[in-house]
Amino acid sequence: MKIRPTDDSPHVFRHRRTDAGAFAIETVDVLDHFHLDADPLHRLVVTRSSTARVERRCGRFDRRYGPGDVFLTSDPDLSYTATWTGAVSNCVLDPGLLARVAAPAPARRPEPIRFTSLDPRTPAAGEHWWTTHRYVAELIGNPEAGMPLVVDSAAQLLASVALATFPNTALTDPTIEDRRDASSVTLRRAVAYIDDHAASGITVVDIAEAAHVSVRAVQLAFRRHLETTPMAHLRRVRLDHAHRALVAADPRHTTMAAVAAQWGFTNHSRFTAVYRATYGVLPSTTLRGA
Repeated sequence: MKIRPTDDSPHVFRHRRTDAGAFAIETVDVLDHFHLDADPLHRLVVTRSSTARVERRCGRFDRRYGPGDVFLTSDPDLSYTATWTGAVSNCVLDPGLLARVAAPAPARRPEPIRFTSLDPRTPAAGEHWWTTHRYVAELIGNPEAGMPLVVDSAAQLLASVALATFPNTALTDPTIEDRRDASSVTLRRAVAYIDDHAASGITVVDIAEAAHVSVRAVQLAFRRHLETTPMAHLRRVRLDHAHRALVAADPRHTTMAAVAAQWGFTNHSRFTAVYRATYGVLPSTTLRGA
């Protein structure tokens, strides 16, 4: 990647990156105009212009963007050029993460995911992406967000929303095989795996692999038999573990926030609301033994 100013006057280029492993959150701010020539990134970079005006060329994708626009910086497998001034926010995703979210059944051959457009399906889809980006950026800025369960959940959320936001070749609707595989046997395998691995950073792909079916099939099985989703069931199991931990904890040596973060809950107000709705008391009340 080569970045250069468009004239010889002094310029300022600011870049800040928070790396969470499977993904990274970046802000880039340039004063005056810069030109960029880049080889294929082999990463999916979702960009939102904060104040920037960007002109980007990538294969057949040639567009201009202004403040508030959400777009893919490039096709991950193509080189690109861009000219811009102002600030942008980026989310960098490993394509392998996208493939795992859309993984087929273990016995079926996976197809590479290609993006057929670098723009969101709709303006509302772009806004949903930005809401998710801000939520995750705030999440990983929390000192307790280093918990593996939190980071894994955030990575999966970003990958799922990226696939929902931008047109691509990933198959998301259940096939005939998926509907056949969404059986009670699949559900039992998936539930047993969740029960045994709730303390690990498992994803819906891990659950599907354990049940020997596709992601779509395991999602359909949970909807069909339990009227929920695999990840919602996982959160319910983790909530139960957090409840039991609070019951057994000594309030002199632990906190409600520490127990919640251990089980993947970093949003204290949301955790408190869900806990109270489920158990009828505040988590702090349970911790005090009242």
